[in-house]
Amino acid sequence: MKPLTAISSRAALVTTALALAALTAVLALTVMYGGYFSDPGGLFGWYAVCWALFAVALLALRRVPPRRVAGLIVAGAVAVTMTGLLAPPRTSTDSYRYAWDGRVQSAGVSPYDHPPQDPALARLRDPWLFPTGAACQGPDLARIPSAEGTGQCTRINRPAVHTIYPPVAEAYFLAVDRLSPEDARHKPLQTGAALISLGVTGAVLLVLRRRGDDLRTAAYWAWCPAVPLEAVNNAHVDVLGVLLTVAGLGLVASRALAGRTAGGVLIGAAVATKLMPAVVLPGALSGVRRLRDAVAVLLPVAAFTLLSYLPYVLLSHGSVFGYLGGYVEEEGYDDPSAGSRYSLLRLVLPDSWAFPVLLVIVAAVSLHVIRRGDPQRPWSGALQVTGWSFVLLTPGYSWYALLLIALVALDGRWEWLGIPLAGAAVYVLGPTFDYQPALSNIAYGAATVLVLVRGRIRRRPCPPGAGGSEPLPSPGAARSPR
Repeated sequence: MKPLTAISSRAALVTTALALAALTAVLALTVMYGGYFSDPGGLFGWYAVCWALFAVALLALRRVPPRRVAGLIVAGAVAVTMTGLLAPPRTSTDSYRYAWDGRVQSAGVSPYDHPPQDPALARLRDPWLFPTGAACQGPDLARIPSAEGTGQCTRINRPAVHTIYPPVAEAYFLAVDRLSPEDARHKPLQTGAALISLGVTGAVLLVLRRRGDDLRTAAYWAWCPAVPLEAVNNAHVDVLGVLLTVAGLGLVASRALAGRTAGGVLIGAAVATKLMPAVVLPGALSGVRRLRDAVAVLLPVAAFTLLSYLPYVLLSHGSVFGYLGGYVEEEGYDDPSAGSRYSLLRLVLPDSWAFPVLLVIVAAVSLHVIRRGDPQRPWSGALQVTGWSFVLLTPGYSWYALLLIALVALDGRWEWLGIPLAGAAVYVLGPTFDYQPALSNIAYGAATVLVLVRGRIRRRPCPPGAGGSEPLPSPGAARSPR
């Protein structure tokens, strides 16, 4: 007769595998469904089912024997990630700009010098990125001027403005273009994103194993529905910044001067991919007591970021910051009264106070992390700063939270996964609710309550005799931009 523990372990393994199989199947149906323009409510219903199955898989995983965890996480990651390859990008056209920037660079032209609709680059256009005539149908296509007078359009969003992406991202676009076969269309960027996403899973597992931490938390990234939907299907370059950030923080945690320097280089590369990873810098400085240790991180970050721009500065005739300033203005970061930006702050403060108060709060959290943070767990402080930045900014683009998900996987505080789910709700349902702040308030408000309640429970002292460990819980029940 088999011991009860053996039966229980086998049941947990089977349950986890079944939950992963169901998650993979529903993700595949979600990707093939589309519906962003025609049925956003129905699409978010598919998202909700995916997140519910994700929670079930995590609950089952907590009882899987430790020796089986790593293999199960990797197998699940491969299955979940591959679902993003089943269809063209569904909810974002950003990757079409990536493909265009890569093609322009392959032709020996700086991507910062011309907007996509510039006639000077007409020779580089093809029917895939620049359809004509009857093919110019659909809400995801933008009309562009045509010298021939025929109807012409493009899949690239904002075709009248210059690119916004930093130099490491542009180098990645060039590499993908050079390595891609003719007429590969969207597939190379999706495939590259899938490989990078799996690389993030491997990097998280490596960091956790080296520290002796519970490998189960890697599933927060490996199986999260946002990864195949945003990192793979939509092929957002943010995933490259996530990989570089995870690797950089892992090296910074070594506390050796060489490790901190190498980590700073990788974090600098992450910043030069999408700018947002700069928010992890306070975490990278957690517990720093000596100026030398701080400089060992900050100097490589600054040096790599600046030097990566240098080749493009020399090759370009215009600004290498492209549409960055226009994007900040367009998204309402400099005008809190527009849209749903800073929506939680605006519930209790005048609009004009929102941004200054945000700066004060983020600065206070950053200072606390630098002074009190654990230098052996820099991702913990990085998660605090990143998480509260999201709560205060209430961004409307769900792929921004890919960085947050990876930090959760490193640190294990599952309650922060409510933030990416809130971002998905705001992004998918935004058009239905006319981008009203109320939607952002409800979604991000619920996510914030989860963080606060769970944080209070974590801080509650254990009663005498209670175990200090805690099982792995579920993550919650509860335009095409860049």
